[in-house]
Amino acid sequence: MNNDIEFIPDGMNAFERCVKRLFDCLIALMALFLFSPLFLVCYILVKRDDSGPAIYKQERIGRLGKPFYIYKFRTMKQDAEDLGPALYKDDDDPRLTRNGKFLREHHLDELPQLWNVLIGDMAFVGPRPERKFYIDQIMEQDHRYEYLYQIRPGVTSYATLYNGYTDTMEKMLRRLRYDLFYLKHRSFCLDIQILVKTFFSIITGKKF
Repeated sequence: MNNDIEFIPDGMNAFERCVKRLFDCLIALMALFLFSPLFLVCYILVKRDDSGPAIYKQERIGRLGKPFYIYKFRTMKQDAEDLGPALYKDDDDPRLTRNGKFLREHHLDELPQLWNVLIGDMAFVGPRPERKFYIDQIMEQDHRYEYLYQIRPGVTSYATLYNGYTDTMEKMLRRLRYDLFYLKHRSFCLDIQILVKTFFSIITGKKF
């Protein structure tokens, strides 16, 4: 994909988007109920590390370029970003708490995002939401990031599976190319493939 592409449209039509949203709501509601005992376990693990809040919220940019708060179980020390925004490096990041490392490794810290899906901030599948601090840097090199504002960001994504975690600007720009491919080609079939591959990646312990 080249930077001179003027516009990349959403691969889903209006009806498909409505069905996708209904599907997301139903699954999120069921998952919140079924995983409620797991929420309690994660809460206890976080609180055992320190006296800080168990749920961490951070502003991200979502559909139509509107900010929203993404929710996660806190995996880092309370002063992790006192010196400003910093990307998570790896499982040896010194900012991680003891139990936070376990939650990250097994992606349990992402569970509260089920609430983000239920209230409409996010979808199960879509580009991972980013902070404005980094979006501004990406946009300086590739303005096409704004095309992603057409759709809701996701809990998992095509880029997550094939690009992994982004800890450098180079990886962020490569992730954008994957996200734009998803935007143009997204469908129910592709979403299901992404969900299935994400599920098997988690249960097999694959890092991404």
